[in-house]
Amino acid sequence: MRVIVVGAGVVGTMHAWHAASRGHEVVQIERESEARGASLRNFGQIWISGRAGGEELETALRARELWEAIGGRVPGLGFRACGSLTPLRTAREVAVAEAAVARPDAAARGYKLLTADEARALNPALRGAFTAALWCERDAAVEPRTAQLALKQELLASGRYAYLGGREVREVVGAASVRDDHGDVHTGDAVILATGAWLGGLVRELAGPELPVRRVRLQMMQTDPLGEPLTTSVADADSFRYYPAYRGEALDALNAGQPQDPVAAEHRMQLLMVQRRDGGLTIGDTHEYEHPFAFDTVEEPYEHLTRVVEAFLGRPLPRIRHRWAGVYAQCTDTARVVHRQQVRDGVWLVTGPGGRGMTCSPAIAESTADQLGW
Repeated sequence: MRVIVVGAGVVGTMHAWHAASRGHEVVQIERESEARGASLRNFGQIWISGRAGGEELETALRARELWEAIGGRVPGLGFRACGSLTPLRTAREVAVAEAAVARPDAAARGYKLLTADEARALNPALRGAFTAALWCERDAAVEPRTAQLALKQELLASGRYAYLGGREVREVVGAASVRDDHGDVHTGDAVILATGAWLGGLVRELAGPELPVRRVRLQMMQTDPLGEPLTTSVADADSFRYYPAYRGEALDALNAGQPQDPVAAEHRMQLLMVQRRDGGLTIGDTHEYEHPFAFDTVEEPYEHLTRVVEAFLGRPLPRIRHRWAGVYAQCTDTARVVHRQQVRDGVWLVTGPGGRGMTCSPAIAESTADQLGW
Protein backbone atom coordinates (compact mmCIF):
# COMPACT_ATOMS: atom_id res chain seq x y z
CA MET A 1 0.00 0.00 0.00
CA ARG A 2 1.09 3.57 -0.73
CA VAL A 3 -0.11 6.28 1.68
CA ILE A 4 0.03 10.01 0.90
CA VAL A 5 0.07 12.18 4.04
CA VAL A 6 -0.58 15.90 3.59
CA GLY A 7 0.76 17.87 6.55
CA ALA A 8 3.90 17.40 8.62
CA GLY A 9 2.58 18.38 12.04
CA VAL A 10 2.38 15.81 14.78
CA VAL A 11 -0.96 14.33 13.57
CA GLY A 12 0.30 13.93 10.02
CA THR A 13 3.66 12.60 11.11
CA MET A 14 2.07 10.02 13.37
CA HIS A 15 -0.07 8.83 10.44
CA ALA A 16 3.13 8.49 8.42
CA TRP A 17 4.73 6.64 11.33
CA HIS A 18 1.95 4.08 11.64
CA ALA A 19 1.75 3.51 7.90
CA ALA A 20 5.51 2.96 7.57
CA SER A 21 5.58 0.81 10.72
CA ARG A 22 2.99 -1.47 9.11
CA GLY A 23 5.18 -1.92 6.06
CA HIS A 24 3.58 0.60 3.70
CA GLU A 25 5.23 3.15 1.43
CA VAL A 26 4.64 6.73 2.59
CA VAL A 27 4.94 10.11 0.88
CA GLN A 28 4.52 13.08 3.22
CA ILE A 29 3.88 16.51 1.72
CA GLU A 30 4.21 19.77 3.68
CA ARG A 31 3.54 23.29 2.36
CA GLU A 32 6.38 24.74 4.50
CA SER A 33 9.92 23.41 4.35
CA GLU A 34 9.15 21.92 7.79
CA ALA A 35 6.05 22.10 9.98
CA ARG A 36 5.65 25.48 11.71
CA GLY A 37 2.17 25.34 13.23
CA ALA A 38 0.62 24.29 16.51
CA SER A 39 2.61 21.05 16.69
CA LEU A 40 5.71 23.12 17.45
CA ARG A 41 4.01 25.93 19.37
CA ASN A 42 2.81 23.88 22.33
CA PHE A 43 4.06 22.55 25.64
CA GLY A 44 5.04 19.11 24.44
CA GLN A 45 2.89 17.68 27.21
CA ILE A 46 1.44 14.21 27.11
CA TRP A 47 -1.43 15.33 29.32
CA ILE A 48 -3.54 12.61 30.93
CA SER A 49 -4.65 14.38 34.08
CA GLY A 50 -7.38 16.65 32.72
CA ARG A 51 -8.88 14.47 30.03
CA ALA A 52 -12.58 13.65 30.03
CA GLY A 53 -13.47 10.08 30.88
CA GLY A 54 -14.53 7.55 28.27
CA GLU A 55 -13.15 7.79 24.75
CA GLU A 56 -10.95 10.81 25.43
CA LEU A 57 -9.19 9.23 28.41
CA GLU A 58 -8.89 5.87 26.65
CA THR A 59 -7.32 7.61 23.64
CA ALA A 60 -4.93 9.60 25.83
CA LEU A 61 -3.84 6.53 27.81
CA ARG A 62 -3.23 4.54 24.64
CA ALA A 63 -1.30 7.48 23.21
CA ARG A 64 0.79 7.64 26.39
CA GLU A 65 1.80 3.99 25.84
CA LEU A 66 2.66 4.70 22.22
CA TRP A 67 4.67 7.84 23.03
CA GLU A 68 6.78 5.92 25.52
CA ALA A 69 7.37 3.06 23.08
CA ILE A 70 8.26 5.41 20.21
CA GLY A 71 10.45 7.45 22.55
CA GLY A 72 12.43 4.31 23.30
CA ARG A 73 13.17 3.97 19.58
CA VAL A 74 13.67 7.69 18.88
CA PRO A 75 15.66 9.38 21.66
CA GLY A 76 15.38 12.69 19.81
CA LEU A 77 11.74 12.93 20.95
CA GLY A 78 13.02 13.75 24.41
CA PHE A 79 10.28 11.62 25.98
CA ARG A 80 10.26 11.74 29.76
CA ALA A 81 7.73 10.34 32.21
CA CYS A 82 7.89 13.40 34.45
CA GLY A 83 4.34 13.48 35.80
CA SER A 84 2.67 16.74 36.81
CA LEU A 85 1.93 18.70 39.96
CA THR A 86 -0.88 21.20 40.50
CA PRO A 87 -0.05 23.22 43.64
CA LEU A 88 -3.14 24.14 45.68
CA ARG A 89 -3.58 27.15 47.92
CA THR A 90 -7.18 27.23 49.14
CA ALA A 91 -9.71 24.84 50.62
CA ARG A 92 -11.86 25.09 47.48
CA GLU A 93 -8.92 24.10 45.26
CA VAL A 94 -8.10 21.17 47.55
CA ALA A 95 -11.74 20.06 47.39
CA VAL A 96 -11.56 19.82 43.59
CA ALA A 97 -8.39 17.73 43.87
CA GLU A 98 -10.02 15.49 46.49
CA ALA A 99 -12.95 14.92 44.14
CA ALA A 100 -10.53 14.03 41.34
CA VAL A 101 -8.71 11.52 43.52
CA ALA A 102 -12.08 9.92 44.37
CA ARG A 103 -12.97 9.35 40.71
CA PRO A 104 -13.26 5.70 39.58
CA ASP A 105 -10.55 6.32 36.96
CA ALA A 106 -8.14 8.07 39.37
CA ALA A 107 -5.75 5.12 39.44
CA ALA A 108 -5.55 5.01 35.65
CA ARG A 109 -4.53 8.68 35.65
CA GLY A 110 -2.10 8.27 38.52
CA TYR A 111 -3.84 10.83 40.73
CA LYS A 112 -2.65 11.35 44.30
CA LEU A 113 -3.20 14.25 46.69
CA LEU A 114 0.11 15.26 48.26
CA THR A 115 1.08 17.51 51.13
CA ALA A 116 3.22 20.53 50.26
CA ASP A 117 6.30 18.76 51.64
CA GLU A 118 5.60 15.64 49.58
CA ALA A 119 5.20 17.79 46.46
CA ARG A 120 8.50 19.57 47.13
CA ALA A 121 10.21 16.21 47.56
CA LEU A 122 9.11 15.39 44.00
CA ASN A 123 9.90 18.86 42.64
CA PRO A 124 12.31 20.80 44.88
CA ALA A 125 12.08 23.86 42.60
CA LEU A 126 8.61 24.58 44.03
CA ARG A 127 9.70 26.69 46.99
CA GLY A 128 6.70 29.02 47.04
CA ALA A 129 3.66 28.98 49.29
CA PHE A 130 0.97 26.32 48.77
CA THR A 131 -0.81 23.89 51.08
CA ALA A 132 -1.12 20.72 48.96
CA ALA A 133 -0.74 19.49 45.38
CA LEU A 134 -2.46 17.14 42.96
CA TRP A 135 0.04 14.67 41.50
CA CYS A 136 -0.65 12.94 38.17
CA GLU A 137 1.94 10.25 37.62
CA ARG A 138 0.86 9.40 34.06
CA ASP A 139 1.58 12.83 32.58
CA ALA A 140 4.70 13.05 30.45
CA ALA A 141 6.49 15.35 28.01
CA VAL A 142 8.37 15.47 24.71
CA GLU A 143 10.24 18.24 22.90
CA PRO A 144 7.70 19.84 20.54
CA ARG A 145 10.14 21.85 18.42
CA THR A 146 12.20 18.80 17.49
CA ALA A 147 9.81 15.83 17.79
CA GLN A 148 8.65 15.89 14.16
CA LEU A 149 12.23 16.26 12.92
CA ALA A 150 13.36 13.28 15.00
CA LEU A 151 10.46 11.18 13.77
CA LYS A 152 11.19 12.20 10.18
CA GLN A 153 14.81 11.07 10.45
CA GLU A 154 13.70 7.69 11.77
CA LEU A 155 11.14 7.39 8.97
CA LEU A 156 13.74 8.23 6.33
CA ALA A 157 15.93 5.44 7.69
CA SER A 158 13.12 2.96 7.05
CA GLY A 159 13.56 3.18 3.27
CA ARG A 160 9.78 3.33 2.85
CA TYR A 161 9.32 7.06 3.33
CA ALA A 162 9.79 10.22 1.26
CA TYR A 163 9.36 13.79 2.47
CA LEU A 164 8.38 16.64 0.13
CA GLY A 165 8.60 20.04 1.84
CA GLY A 166 7.71 23.39 0.32
CA ARG A 167 4.77 21.98 -1.63
CA GLU A 168 1.13 22.86 -1.13
CA VAL A 169 -1.49 20.34 -2.20
CA ARG A 170 -4.03 22.23 -4.29
CA GLU A 171 -6.37 19.67 -5.78
CA VAL A 172 -7.78 16.15 -5.57
CA VAL A 173 -7.52 14.80 -9.10
CA GLY A 174 -8.83 11.28 -8.72
CA ALA A 175 -9.18 8.37 -6.32
CA ALA A 176 -6.45 8.79 -3.68
CA SER A 177 -4.65 11.26 -5.95
CA VAL A 178 -3.65 14.88 -5.32
CA ARG A 179 -1.82 17.57 -7.28
CA ASP A 180 0.61 19.96 -5.60
CA ASP A 181 1.53 23.53 -6.57
CA HIS A 182 4.54 22.25 -8.51
CA GLY A 183 2.14 20.48 -10.85
CA ASP A 184 3.13 17.02 -9.63
CA VAL A 185 0.46 14.38 -9.07
CA HIS A 186 0.81 12.00 -6.14
CA THR A 187 -1.24 8.82 -6.28
CA GLY A 188 -1.59 6.20 -3.59
CA ASP A 189 -4.06 3.84 -2.02
CA ALA A 190 -5.05 6.41 0.61
CA VAL A 191 -4.59 10.14 1.15
CA ILE A 192 -4.64 11.59 4.69
CA LEU A 193 -5.21 15.32 4.92
CA ALA A 194 -3.74 16.23 8.31
CA THR A 195 -3.74 19.96 7.70
CA GLY A 196 -4.14 21.20 11.27
CA ALA A 197 -5.64 24.67 11.51
CA TRP A 198 -5.48 25.18 7.72
CA LEU A 199 -9.25 24.91 7.20
CA GLY A 200 -9.71 27.07 4.11
CA GLY A 201 -8.78 26.50 0.49
CA LEU A 202 -8.77 22.83 -0.45
CA VAL A 203 -10.14 21.72 2.93
CA ARG A 204 -13.17 24.01 2.63
CA GLU A 205 -13.70 22.88 -0.96
CA LEU A 206 -13.64 19.20 0.04
CA ALA A 207 -15.40 19.27 3.42
CA GLY A 208 -17.80 22.15 2.82
CA PRO A 209 -18.40 25.35 4.78
CA GLU A 210 -20.12 23.54 7.68
CA LEU A 211 -17.03 21.64 8.79
CA PRO A 212 -17.61 21.13 12.56
CA VAL A 213 -14.16 22.41 13.48
CA ARG A 214 -13.08 25.83 14.75
CA ARG A 215 -9.75 27.57 15.15
CA VAL A 216 -8.38 28.55 18.57
CA ARG A 217 -5.54 30.99 19.21
CA LEU A 218 -3.21 30.93 22.21
CA GLN A 219 -0.23 32.89 23.58
CA MET A 220 2.82 31.30 25.21
CA MET A 221 6.38 32.12 26.22
CA GLN A 222 9.72 30.50 26.96
CA THR A 223 12.44 31.57 29.37
CA ASP A 224 16.17 31.33 29.70
CA PRO A 225 17.37 28.24 31.59
CA LEU A 226 16.01 28.03 35.12
CA GLY A 227 19.37 26.94 36.50
CA GLU A 228 17.93 23.91 38.26
CA PRO A 229 15.70 20.99 37.31
CA LEU A 230 11.93 21.41 37.23
CA THR A 231 11.37 17.71 37.67
CA THR A 232 7.63 17.68 36.89
CA SER A 233 5.26 19.61 34.68
CA VAL A 234 3.33 22.21 36.69
CA ALA A 235 -0.24 23.49 36.38
CA ASP A 236 -2.29 25.88 38.50
CA ALA A 237 -5.81 25.49 39.83
CA ASP A 238 -7.20 27.48 36.90
CA SER A 239 -6.53 24.33 34.89
CA PHE A 240 -9.36 22.74 36.90
CA ARG A 241 -11.73 25.25 35.29
CA TYR A 242 -10.51 24.37 31.80
CA TYR A 243 -10.17 20.58 31.73
CA PRO A 244 -13.28 18.35 31.73
CA ALA A 245 -11.91 15.75 34.18
CA TYR A 246 -12.51 18.12 37.08
CA ARG A 247 -16.18 18.95 36.47
CA GLY A 248 -18.53 18.43 39.38
CA GLU A 249 -19.89 20.00 42.53
CA ALA A 250 -16.46 20.88 43.92
CA LEU A 251 -15.55 22.74 40.73
CA ASP A 252 -18.92 24.52 40.77
CA ALA A 253 -18.13 25.68 44.30
CA LEU A 254 -14.67 26.86 43.21
CA ASN A 255 -16.11 28.85 40.33
CA ALA A 256 -18.82 30.37 42.52
CA GLY A 257 -16.67 31.20 45.50
CA GLN A 258 -13.22 31.85 44.07
CA PRO A 259 -13.38 33.89 40.87
CA GLN A 260 -10.46 33.87 38.48
CA ASP A 261 -8.04 36.76 38.40
CA PRO A 262 -9.63 39.31 36.00
CA VAL A 263 -6.80 38.99 33.45
CA ALA A 264 -7.01 35.19 33.55
CA ALA A 265 -10.78 35.31 33.13
CA GLU A 266 -10.63 37.78 30.24
CA HIS A 267 -8.11 35.67 28.33
CA ARG A 268 -9.50 32.26 29.41
CA MET A 269 -6.20 31.37 31.01
CA GLN A 270 -4.59 28.56 32.92
CA LEU A 271 -0.97 27.99 33.86
CA LEU A 272 0.87 25.08 32.31
CA MET A 273 4.65 24.90 32.58
CA VAL A 274 7.22 22.40 31.28
CA GLN A 275 10.99 22.53 31.37
CA ARG A 276 12.78 22.08 28.07
CA ARG A 277 15.97 20.07 27.62
CA ASP A 278 18.02 23.29 27.59
CA GLY A 279 16.63 24.19 31.01
CA GLY A 280 14.25 26.90 29.82
CA LEU A 281 10.59 26.91 30.81
CA THR A 282 7.70 26.80 28.35
CA ILE A 283 4.82 28.66 30.00
CA GLY A 284 1.25 29.42 28.93
CA ASP A 285 -1.49 29.83 27.96
CA THR A 286 -4.51 31.82 26.76
CA HIS A 287 -7.51 30.86 24.61
CA GLU A 288 -9.09 33.08 21.97
CA TYR A 289 -12.10 31.81 20.04
CA GLU A 290 -13.60 34.83 18.28
CA HIS A 291 -12.56 35.52 14.69
CA PRO A 292 -10.82 37.42 13.30
CA PHE A 293 -7.92 36.79 15.65
CA ALA A 294 -5.66 39.61 16.73
CA PHE A 295 -2.42 39.82 14.78
CA ASP A 296 -0.37 40.84 17.82
CA THR A 297 0.20 39.48 21.32
CA VAL A 298 -0.83 41.37 24.45
CA GLU A 299 1.33 41.76 27.55
CA GLU A 300 -1.14 41.35 30.43
CA PRO A 301 -1.37 37.54 30.14
CA TYR A 302 2.42 37.26 30.27
CA GLU A 303 2.50 39.44 33.36
CA HIS A 304 -0.16 37.27 35.01
CA LEU A 305 1.69 34.04 34.20
CA THR A 306 4.93 35.50 35.53
CA ARG A 307 3.27 36.34 38.85
CA VAL A 308 1.78 32.86 39.21
CA VAL A 309 5.02 31.06 38.33
CA GLU A 310 7.13 33.21 40.61
CA ALA A 311 4.72 32.52 43.48
CA PHE A 312 5.12 28.76 42.96
CA LEU A 313 8.88 28.88 42.49
CA GLY A 314 9.47 31.38 45.28
CA ARG A 315 12.01 33.18 43.10
CA PRO A 316 12.14 35.51 40.09
CA LEU A 317 11.45 33.99 36.70
CA PRO A 318 14.43 33.83 34.33
CA ARG A 319 14.45 36.27 31.43
CA ILE A 320 11.76 35.61 28.85
CA ARG A 321 13.48 34.75 25.57
CA HIS A 322 10.54 34.00 23.30
CA ARG A 323 6.88 35.00 23.09
CA TRP A 324 4.58 33.62 20.45
CA ALA A 325 1.03 32.95 19.36
CA GLY A 326 -0.27 29.78 17.78
CA VAL A 327 -3.52 28.55 16.24
CA TYR A 328 -4.91 25.04 16.43
CA ALA A 329 -8.06 23.31 15.18
CA GLN A 330 -10.68 22.04 17.63
CA CYS A 331 -13.92 20.16 17.06
CA THR A 332 -16.87 22.44 17.82
CA ASP A 333 -18.25 19.54 19.86
CA THR A 334 -15.35 19.55 22.30
CA ALA A 335 -16.28 16.08 23.57
CA ARG A 336 -15.08 14.66 20.24
CA VAL A 337 -11.45 13.62 20.18
CA VAL A 338 -10.98 14.29 16.46
CA HIS A 339 -12.90 14.93 13.26
CA ARG A 340 -12.22 12.13 10.75
CA GLN A 341 -14.15 12.38 7.46
CA GLN A 342 -13.88 10.74 4.06
CA VAL A 343 -14.07 13.72 1.71
CA ARG A 344 -13.39 11.99 -1.61
CA ASP A 345 -12.74 8.48 -2.86
CA GLY A 346 -9.61 7.39 -1.02
CA VAL A 347 -9.15 10.77 0.72
CA TRP A 348 -9.70 11.33 4.45
CA LEU A 349 -9.55 14.56 6.42
CA VAL A 350 -8.25 14.19 10.00
CA THR A 351 -8.31 17.39 12.04
CA GLY A 352 -9.72 19.09 15.12
CA PRO A 353 -8.07 17.36 18.12
CA GLY A 354 -7.69 20.78 19.74
CA GLY A 355 -5.35 21.13 22.69
CA ARG A 356 -5.18 17.33 22.99
CA GLY A 357 -3.43 16.96 19.62
CA MET A 358 0.09 16.50 20.97
CA THR A 359 -1.15 14.10 23.64
CA CYS A 360 -3.43 11.95 21.51
CA SER A 361 -1.83 12.02 18.05
CA PRO A 362 -0.24 8.54 18.12
CA ALA A 363 -3.53 6.92 19.12
CA ILE A 364 -5.55 9.04 16.66
CA ALA A 365 -3.28 7.89 13.84
CA GLU A 366 -3.39 4.29 15.03
CA SER A 367 -7.19 4.43 14.98
CA THR A 368 -7.14 5.79 11.41
CA ALA A 369 -4.84 2.99 10.33
CA ASP A 370 -7.06 0.39 11.94
CA GLN A 371 -10.25 1.84 10.45
CA LEU A 372 -8.74 1.96 6.94
CA GLY A 373 -7.32 -1.55 7.22
CA TRP A 374 -3.69 -0.63 6.79
